[in-house]
Amino acid sequence: MTSAASPSPTTGQGPTVGPSPEHDGSAPVLTEKVKLPPVVWLLGAITFIMGTSEMIVTGLLPQLSGALGVSVSSAGMLITVFAVGMMIGAPVMSLATLRLPRRNALIAALLVFAAGHVVGALSSGLGLAMVGRFAAALGNGTFWAVGAVIATAAAGPAAGTRAMGVMVGGTTLANVVGVPLGTAAGQLSGWQTPFWVLAALAVVAAAVIVRQVPADRGGADSTLRTETTSLKHPRLWLVYLAIALIQGGVMAAYSYVALLLTDRAGLAEAAVPLAMLGFGAGALAGTTLGGRRGDSKPYGTLIPATSATAAILAAITLWATNSVLAVVLVVLLGAAGFATNPVVVGEVVRVAGAGRALPMALATSAFQVGIALGSWLGGAALTSALSLQGPPLTGMVLALLALVPLGLLAASRRKAGTVTQS
Repeated sequence: MTSAASPSPTTGQGPTVGPSPEHDGSAPVLTEKVKLPPVVWLLGAITFIMGTSEMIVTGLLPQLSGALGVSVSSAGMLITVFAVGMMIGAPVMSLATLRLPRRNALIAALLVFAAGHVVGALSSGLGLAMVGRFAAALGNGTFWAVGAVIATAAAGPAAGTRAMGVMVGGTTLANVVGVPLGTAAGQLSGWQTPFWVLAALAVVAAAVIVRQVPADRGGADSTLRTETTSLKHPRLWLVYLAIALIQGGVMAAYSYVALLLTDRAGLAEAAVPLAMLGFGAGALAGTTLGGRRGDSKPYGTLIPATSATAAILAAITLWATNSVLAVVLVVLLGAAGFATNPVVVGEVVRVAGAGRALPMALATSAFQVGIALGSWLGGAALTSALSLQGPPLTGMVLALLALVPLGLLAASRRKAGTVTQS
């Protein structure tokens, strides 16, 4: 894998600016828009497959519980084990594939992902199904860790956040299109159908990577020491903290959005999927906007978007008793909350340096920590005296807390820029 300062194997042209000194986030920014290389769009398309897999179980829990002979809550463990696989597996697998050429690591990740879905489709009991989900999560986490490195290095420092916007956008589009289609297919032709389709698509994607992604030296110059050394930057851990808190803030409310819309706002149950589709559309718009603005104004994007997220969650807490207003606020939550995702991942690259798989894997883990934290705290608040106001109120607090590390990061970036100019 070439560094961000050297010619990209996918474009043949190097970026016109290099990484900032010691990756302090003060890199110069080009004003001319850089065209993203085809490999970025290819990886974004594959994240659509990955994102569909991650959330497909949520729509098939009744069918899975019946087929596996367990309760719905027990079948829900398939969601938990996937999150754990992503959280733990991403950094572990990034180290396990450290010396592999990046293209080979991507192919291996997709084949493991496909195998996990085959195991899942053939399962007749919960235990084997959980093994399949864990394997799929390992493949997913590895793909994200390695794919993000390839995408950002190919795009160069001037367009790294836009590249991440494309990859995150693939996952967001999966929630808007892939998950509903997969759920419908599972309901009409059996829950195994989406598993088989995802396995087949992963194999096809691996074949496309063989043909479209040039061979590379990969991590030949990477060692455990160089990967762990990149984790010593305090700024990096502030970025991870911000990722977890922002994601937790959004998920604290969104995990219980159906209850918020029906029991509090009075929305008809049949209209909830449309509201969730609106959330997905808002998330896609936010991801696109964040990806476009994040390279030139990372903290000028992150801080307003996170502040807007907190304000929207406050509005949901106070005023989401009308169905129309509640749906509008849910759509806005998707836009504001997801506008931060490509930017924070781009900041991981800026701080840790291009070509580092372990920091990218830990970013994936930070997102999963946020999902787990937000869902858990939101559920606890729901069962408290706060009732249906609890989840959005909890999300608001988490979003406000995220402004602390973001403020410290912005101040550090301004200080580094002042020192560089002096």
